[in-house]
Amino acid sequence: MPEAPAPAALDLSATQRRTVRVLAAGQVLTGVAFGATLSLGALLASDLSGQEALSGFATAAVTLGAALTAIPLARLAARRGRRFALTTGNLAALLGIAVVIAAAALRVFPLLLVGIALIGAGNAGTLQSRFAATDLASTARRGRDLATVVWATTVGGVVGPLLLAPGELVGASIGMPRLTGAYLFSFAAQACAFGLYLLVLRPDPLLLAQRLEREKPVSSGAAPEADRPRLARFAMLAVSASHVTMAAVMAMTPVHLSHIVAPDAVTLAVGTTIALHVFGMYGLSPVFGILADRVGRVPVILFGQLLLASALVTAAVFADAQAGVLVALVLLGLGWSAATVAGSALLTEATPVASRPRRQGRSDTIMTASAAVGSVLAGLILGVAGYEGLALWAFLPVALVCAGAAVVRVRTD
Repeated sequence: MPEAPAPAALDLSATQRRTVRVLAAGQVLTGVAFGATLSLGALLASDLSGQEALSGFATAAVTLGAALTAIPLARLAARRGRRFALTTGNLAALLGIAVVIAAAALRVFPLLLVGIALIGAGNAGTLQSRFAATDLASTARRGRDLATVVWATTVGGVVGPLLLAPGELVGASIGMPRLTGAYLFSFAAQACAFGLYLLVLRPDPLLLAQRLEREKPVSSGAAPEADRPRLARFAMLAVSASHVTMAAVMAMTPVHLSHIVAPDAVTLAVGTTIALHVFGMYGLSPVFGILADRVGRVPVILFGQLLLASALVTAAVFADAQAGVLVALVLLGLGWSAATVAGSALLTEATPVASRPRRQGRSDTIMTASAAVGSVLAGLILGVAGYEGLALWAFLPVALVCAGAAVVRVRTD
């Protein structure tokens, strides 16, 4: 692998802009792949298992796969760079897509969960893209650059669910198992993302940032960045709790919609709702990034909790109306976006460069593992208390973040 140019020969601003563009393009591609598989997971799990209560295991599997691989991929990034970690995630997702299609053909539920978990491992790599956008970013633009990469997922994330219906037609025309046609698009998108990261993400942003940090005391006499573990822990809480709230409600929405819309309109209803939900997750992320840079990370995290609470109230009150569910899912995505953008920026700036990959990996592990547990419980709660009851239970992590913000403020005032 060729050496990165000497820091003196680099225009760091231009390098950062190019890095953000490459990461954004990769997010478009992986967003197509993940957007389609996210919509189908619960439906496939319900179909193969024969029990709606087990539909939450699909989201649990994808989040568990991400949780188990977040720290190993972060360590890989620390040793070999972001490019190596991202392409490793792409390869895991490609293998997972093949396993899911095989499981649907053989109608083996446990094998389906294995395949979805591998796709989750790929998603763990994709999650690192937002942190890769901050490796070379200045403090004044850290939230904005992170949010730009998050926003790029909008394109793929909205297009992906909308490919369900055409994917079904394409899959049926070549004899693929039911509900798996859209995975053809997912496979192609992941393969393109692999090639993009492998060939174009140069110099590696994390390796360059580590190199600059090592040379900083010698060349400029500047002090190393301070470690603020209390703020970092709150950032992890904000990101993981907001993700649990979002994942628990979103995972059960396709199953709930299958009960309140006509049978021949389920695929269209699910695809449209999830597409708009994904738009909420990513579409306004640059706005939240700018707000986080200008008014502060913690206020934007709390604004995200307000949006999540609004989503849960809407879901509980209008559970039997398709339009109400759609509005709730958009608000849910917006709340997740505000909390995730601001929380990720806060985690990065509260952590020295040398410790960032490890702490970022730990944050993603906590986030995805918590969401895995939440998704399983969501399926059980849906069966017992309905969609309205699920929305009310989802207030617990929102309250936890608000309490955490109060504690952090008291201790830092």
